[in-house]
Amino acid sequence: MRQLSRSVFAVLGLSLFVLATARAAGPAVGEKAPTFEAKDDSGKAWKSEDHVGKKVVVVYFFPADFTGGCTKQACGYRDDMQALADKDVEVVGVSGDKVETHEKFKKEHKLPFTLLSDEKGELAAKLGVPAKVEAATAKVKVDGKDVTIERGATIQRWTVVIGKDGKVAYKEAVKDPAGDAKKILEVVQKLKGA
Repeated sequence: MRQLSRSVFAVLGLSLFVLATARAAGPAVGEKAPTFEAKDDSGKAWKSEDHVGKKVVVVYFFPADFTGGCTKQACGYRDDMQALADKDVEVVGVSGDKVETHEKFKKEHKLPFTLLSDEKGELAAKLGVPAKVEAATAKVKVDGKDVTIERGATIQRWTVVIGKDGKVAYKEAVKDPAGDAKKILEVVQKLKGA
């Protein structure tokens, strides 16, 4: 009887693990993107329903402001912003950093797009992007001064493209942060058949 109980609990545990993993996967390519809301780099609410359907929305997730790969990725989007805008694309960067940190990062690197704060990893979870929800701090230089920055979650580097139809058109882990914007430009060109 005891061995049967262990087997039942083992199967139940495995089933719950599979169910949790399936939920964490978020929408697949071709499926409708969930609606979401987060605070932007100025502390205002940014709602997906105000943007999706009007433009192609690129949501790129990154681990932390002011780090090497994340800075290269953000600056890549900055440098390719006109080409993306010409394709009717809106870019939104997301990390677990605080709003204040995003504000500094955006100013420091002259980023012409919105950064969203996902301190609890909720937006990442909705789109199926892995995140570790745990407070972290780092010392960085901002305007030549040492500053301590804080974040509530460390989100893995993924990019999700939501088409004008509201469906996920592309979703992948990013292997080359500096080249992410150029890769997404190619993805968007293919979407439009350009």
